[in-house]
Amino acid sequence: MRSPTQRVLDARTVDQLISPALGSAVTGAAELSGGGFAAVWRATLADGREVVVKVGPPASARLLRYEAGMITSEADYFRAVAGLAPVPSVLAATDDWIVTSFLPGRPLTEVSSGAAREELGGVMARVHELTGPHFGYTGKRASGPDWPTAYRAVMEDLLADAQDWEVPLPDGIRPAIDRHRSALAVVTRPALLHFDLWDGNVLVEDDHLSGLVDGERFLYGDPLLDLVSPALFHRIEDDPGHPFLRGYRAATGLVVDDAARVRLGLYRLHLYTLMLAEGPSRGIPAGSDRQQHVTALLEAELAEVLR
Repeated sequence: MRSPTQRVLDARTVDQLISPALGSAVTGAAELSGGGFAAVWRATLADGREVVVKVGPPASARLLRYEAGMITSEADYFRAVAGLAPVPSVLAATDDWIVTSFLPGRPLTEVSSGAAREELGGVMARVHELTGPHFGYTGKRASGPDWPTAYRAVMEDLLADAQDWEVPLPDGIRPAIDRHRSALAVVTRPALLHFDLWDGNVLVEDDHLSGLVDGERFLYGDPLLDLVSPALFHRIEDDPGHPFLRGYRAATGLVVDDAARVRLGLYRLHLYTLMLAEGPSRGIPAGSDRQQHVTALLEAELAEVLR
């Protein structure tokens, strides 16, 4: 199913968009699958280069609050982590689209590789050493002078999005945040976070990490936030042998104590709330199996955090 936020393009339109900036015509192009926000195409240029073109939603599309300016954010993330992570090079970018180099490999959704997951843990430990100017998102999106304030602002925007789209959420999310403000306050440095490290965004070649894509949702905050999506729909702290956690622990010495477990629970609240809030904007009905599944996960996580 095509998301309403994804533009309908063709090879000619892709050529018209990017060839003036790249100085080479598009000789072939095809749309890539897997994403749900932007339209993503692979293109071959007359000079032989293989590139990836990501075009943001049309102006008419309704977006979540944090999604404003995400195409620009992706370029910012790739430039920030170049040399630390295997990300594509930014070849050209505007507020509306971005062109990057094409990375080899297949996503972890298609090929299993514990070695690549472990490498990803080590790579993210290096990326987390980068420190931002504030907590939260860039631009005019939710942010704050400290992590509890920024996290609360991020969640308030998602709760407002859910209300705007008439997405039902369980009671207790705000009380859970209030109860654990002190746990969030332990975080005093705004580390650079990818956030969206699910298997579809991690590329593997020859059983090694070959690429990390879709950096448009980056923000600054607690490094533990990046331990949630690599174990999507699971609690990574309950699986000490998880290869991502193994790689991250080897690089950082991370100890997942009770305080860390509380924060990980809060970050799963964030992820599940986001997934539910974005459903209607992606054309996913409220009563769909996906929404019901995520709602059940959110309710279980909320009960655990409030326990």
